Amino acid sequence: MTDFSFAMLPGIEQEELLWLKELTKNFSDENKQRFLAVYQSRRKDPQAILICSLIGLVCVAGIQRFLVNQIGMGIIYVLTLGFCFVGTIIDAINYRKLAWEFNKKEAVSTAALLGL
Repeated sequence: MTDFSFAMLPGIEQEELLWLKELTKNFSDENKQRFLAVYQSRRKDPQAILICSLIGLVCVAGIQRFLVNQIGMGIIYVLTLGFCFVGTIIDAINYRKLAWEFNKKEAVSTAALLGL
């Protein structure tokens, strides 16, 4: 398995790609394949978070927070209309950071789940 497999993840940025390569550098090819399969199913695409943030401006605020597993903040956003849309606008601007933080946690938990 080559490192090119990580580059095939949708919306992956250079920082995440380098971090994944560093995380999996000591994995065997079989373990990398297993890691990639599980991580790919758990990973959130930054574009999906952006779309959910924009939906929050016209419909239900907070969907992006539920998507990144921040249930408490999602409920607060729903009840306060995304802090009067200010929080939703900030999330729309910082959608890559939200995705990166979530994906980083999922990569570490995936490696732990597989016992790597």
